[in-house]
Amino acid sequence: MPTPGPRPTSPGGPLSTLPVEGTIEDLRSALRQTSSAVLQAPPGAGKTTIVPLRLLNEPWLDGQRIVMLEPRRLATRAAARRMADLLGEEVGRTVGYRTRDERHVGRDTRIEVVTEGILTRSLQRDASLPGTGLVIFDEIHERNLQADLALALTLDARDALRPDLRILAMSATLDTGRVAGVIGRDQPAPVITSEGRTHPVDVRWRPPVNSGGRPPRVAEATAAAVQHALRHDEGDVLVFLAGAADIRRVESLLGGRGRPDDVDVRLLFGALSLPEQDLALAPSPAGRRRVVLATDIAETSLTVEGVRVVIDSGQVRSPHFDSRSGLTRLRTGANSRASADQRAGRAGRTEPGVAYRIWSKMEQATRRPHADPEIASVDLTGFALELAVWGTSADDLTFLDPPPRRSLDDARSLLHDLGALGADGRVTDAGRAMSELPVHPRLARMITVGADLGFGAIACSIAAMLEERDVLRGRPDDLPSDLVDRLRLIDGRVRDHPNLDRSALHLVRRRAGELARRAGIGRGDRGSTDPMTAAGLVLALAYPDRAAQARGNRRFRMRNGAGAWLPEGDALAAEPFLVVAELATSATAGRGRADHRILVAAALDESDLELVAGDDVERVTTLAWNPERDDLRVRAERRLGALVLASTEGPAEPGDATVAALLDRVRATHLAVLGWSRASRVLQARLQYAHRAFGGSWPDVSDEGLLAALNEWLAPRLHDVTRRAQLERLDVGQMLRDLVGHHRIHQLDAVVPTTFTLTNGRRVPIDYGSEQPTISIRVQDLYGTTTHPSVADGKVPLVLQLLSPADRPVQITADLPGFWAGSWSEVRKDMAGRYPKHDWPLDPTSATPRSGTSDRRRRRPS
Repeated sequence: MPTPGPRPTSPGGPLSTLPVEGTIEDLRSALRQTSSAVLQAPPGAGKTTIVPLRLLNEPWLDGQRIVMLEPRRLATRAAARRMADLLGEEVGRTVGYRTRDERHVGRDTRIEVVTEGILTRSLQRDASLPGTGLVIFDEIHERNLQADLALALTLDARDALRPDLRILAMSATLDTGRVAGVIGRDQPAPVITSEGRTHPVDVRWRPPVNSGGRPPRVAEATAAAVQHALRHDEGDVLVFLAGAADIRRVESLLGGRGRPDDVDVRLLFGALSLPEQDLALAPSPAGRRRVVLATDIAETSLTVEGVRVVIDSGQVRSPHFDSRSGLTRLRTGANSRASADQRAGRAGRTEPGVAYRIWSKMEQATRRPHADPEIASVDLTGFALELAVWGTSADDLTFLDPPPRRSLDDARSLLHDLGALGADGRVTDAGRAMSELPVHPRLARMITVGADLGFGAIACSIAAMLEERDVLRGRPDDLPSDLVDRLRLIDGRVRDHPNLDRSALHLVRRRAGELARRAGIGRGDRGSTDPMTAAGLVLALAYPDRAAQARGNRRFRMRNGAGAWLPEGDALAAEPFLVVAELATSATAGRGRADHRILVAAALDESDLELVAGDDVERVTTLAWNPERDDLRVRAERRLGALVLASTEGPAEPGDATVAALLDRVRATHLAVLGWSRASRVLQARLQYAHRAFGGSWPDVSDEGLLAALNEWLAPRLHDVTRRAQLERLDVGQMLRDLVGHHRIHQLDAVVPTTFTLTNGRRVPIDYGSEQPTISIRVQDLYGTTTHPSVADGKVPLVLQLLSPADRPVQITADLPGFWAGSWSEVRKDMAGRYPKHDWPLDPTSATPRSGTSDRRRRRPS
């Protein structure tokens, strides 16, 4: 149990006049009787610095620590330092703090202010949180992912292991009923409200305007509002901007003429050094004013003294899943109405103030009432890894908003690909090691495995750049895609580049050093190896799913089958394999291409690709019709997803798979690949007519019927067939006869004969391809015929296509006696005029037909 720190003169520290003091007794009573409480107090009420001090000596705490979570590192440091000042101590004694990269706590520390990830790590190492009696979730309304996760794990630990652990949720604006219901145990937690102490704030609207035909720029409009406020309003000015780049831009705009001599411009964002942050937070010296250019870190937990004017750019950078990099990154967008109200309230802390908003009053109505919880919009891979380490599914934990099921499933799938989860869904040793690094699991795998391979320093440099921002800036078409160009700038091998972003380079180098220290990567690492030889391998450790294979003309196929491309002249275009870190989605790729534009990538040796892919490389054998050879071939491939690493091709071998492939080809060609002869087609037509005319006792041998019954009549003949030429040599006619049966074939000749014999002995082929059997015959061959020709013992009349001596059709009839008695006279006149040398009798029924015993014309039936 930690030793209690020195007791202040009043319980929990010196007395103050802050509004939250009025809630302390109710808060003490609630936490004495229950395990949780909710405190709602507006900005400036003092909840962040007063409440922990006032609860420090409660009997139920029994000398244990208070752990308070803050959503930002800057707020974490500031809160700890303010409480230490109130106690008259240095940070690290009674009050200390821990962030991702800093640790200022001691043996006697009783109040520990931490960022959310620190609490998660503490819970993962020991879920019972030994020595901790109260966990405070400050500014819980911000709903970042780490806070939601830390709250869920804390509630689970309390319910399962620590019934004595107290939980306090604090916020300026939140759905108190909902939060109270979540953190309460058997019933909703008590809600205590502080009235706060604020002054009126005059809200003024200054939307940007077009200038010179170009779209308005928020930075210019914000700088103009600052200059206006300095001329017309009193007090220090707090300016809210989206990020460091916007802050630097406005700082530059304010650095010219027109700024009063008594005004200091101070910057406030997380990446600044501690002295720079202190300078921004310190009150202005007498006779001077200051303009503080800040991100949203000054929106809630921090107090910036002396501010009477707030200028709100209306923008905020919030985390969203970035499909280009596969990571969660900050994206600039409009802040919510609740955020705007929080920011404006900063102007009324001590006396009436003014808030300028760089957007219109009409636009205000279209903005979201509150910011969406991060859990609904960010990548959940790290979140899913923490749940796996915790050993509990999301369904068994209590969240303010449950994680989206699809996002969680996608995250688990990626973790499996990264080796963090086993086939059973449980966390692996590699996954546990990855969870210890404060980066996305992709980057954590790159660092941990890269360090094992001797490339840890390179891995840290790549991770830092991907996590922070590119060290090259400019339009994509002006930047090389090769990651190696950036690595050589980061490690100093190359000292300059036309597109170098020096502030980003400094940030990436510092972050890379922090990651290397955290991962224990020292001088023994092969970081001096030329990045050209290791960049692809190391990057592939983070992006095994983004390997790409060249397919010609600067185009690549990704492992998932998607297409990607490089611009003309890019040095990587000639590489056979790449691993891609950043892609532009098709919506932004432009140029009418459906594929993705590769923004940042590295060349990858095939051997390194196989090393990274491991068991994911598959040997796939496919039996398919080769369109170039127009034949069946066996193709053996070594594949990684859609990538073909190697392939061989050869003839098929007999077997069931070959039979199935041949049948597929027969279906695809609608039987045309088979060796049909004219005789087999005639037999098919006769059999099909028998099926139509005499019923189901005769099989359906139409093309559709044969295709439906391939397994019955064709498959048994294919066991020794492997090639197209063998298919073509198959006797289709014999297979049809076998299908019908020997005894039925003789019956077929009787009922559906191939020819019809005339009275003069001529044999005329019968065409069964039409609805009714048809013969084409010269009209002179039918002289003397008084009954209509028929087959099947007279049951089926033939359709007669009567021809002239030149074999041209003159009449079609199914009633020969009727033709003789009717239209013959007209036909006779026409024929006599055309062919006078031939006999055209008045009474053809008594005339003699042409002589002959057979028809040798071999005329194809029409």
